[in-house]
Amino acid sequence: MTRVKRGVQQHKRRERILKQTKGSMWTRKTKIRQAKEALLHAWSHAFADRKKKKRTSRRLWQIQLNAAARQQGISYSKLIAQLKTAKIALDRKVLADIAQNHPEVFTKVLATK
Repeated sequence: MTRVKRGVQQHKRRERILKQTKGSMWTRKTKIRQAKEALLHAWSHAFADRKKKKRTSRRLWQIQLNAAARQQGISYSKLIAQLKTAKIALDRKVLADIAQNHPEVFTKVLATK
């Protein structure tokens, strides 16, 4: 069986890992073992924070809707309940945008019961 030398492939793999850790500090950007560990942590945080971004966005929309609803004299929970009974299928993102940029349309949405 012939001998297979993997120097080129190994070098390419190491260079790819080091390229991905370009902004890291100290030896995490120059040494392979530290770089691989830094990437494992970075990727796990990135995955978790993509999920967390959706969570925090929804909380922000709820806060904005509550503030807009309180200006109209109604609480957030009663607003959502009214929308469900009226079968208005606008999500919180769209409602928060309407409340912020088009308050007159938001009052019309509140008026429909």
